[in-house]
Amino acid sequence: MTEDKLQIFIDGVSRYFEHTEGNDLRVGTPYLAANSEPVSMDYTGIIGVSGSSKGCVYFTAPKAMLKHMILSLGEPDTSEANMVDLVGEVANTISGNARRELGKEFMISVPVVVSGTPSRVHLPADLRSYVVPATWRSYHAAVVICLQR
Repeated sequence: MTEDKLQIFIDGVSRYFEHTEGNDLRVGTPYLAANSEPVSMDYTGIIGVSGSSKGCVYFTAPKAMLKHMILSLGEPDTSEANMVDLVGEVANTISGNARRELGKEFMISVPVVVSGTPSRVHLPADLRSYVVPATWRSYHAAVVICLQR
């Protein structure tokens, strides 16, 4: 993956968090991770990718962060249903922004959300994923990009 392509995903997560109160997002240095143990937290929104690239993009975050984000977006209901919706929305927004930049051949699915450690996320063993760490307030989350051409 080129640096320019990776930057598209970094910009996507930054743009999403511009809508939160205080906009206190810090994006860390992306790194490569082995797919044998996918990076995951309490909730993970996964977007399947097909077309010119194949694989997935996902956003993973702890429960406490999602509750705080919901409140910062002006929604008082921090139920599990809203946390599931939010993590899926973040993943979908990041992937949708990438699709706008990469063209219609970069096809994305609707989000699938997994609660808890996503043991059902099976990433190709022969590939490595790019992990983009993000810190919002004191919470740590990540965007993970696993694509092959």
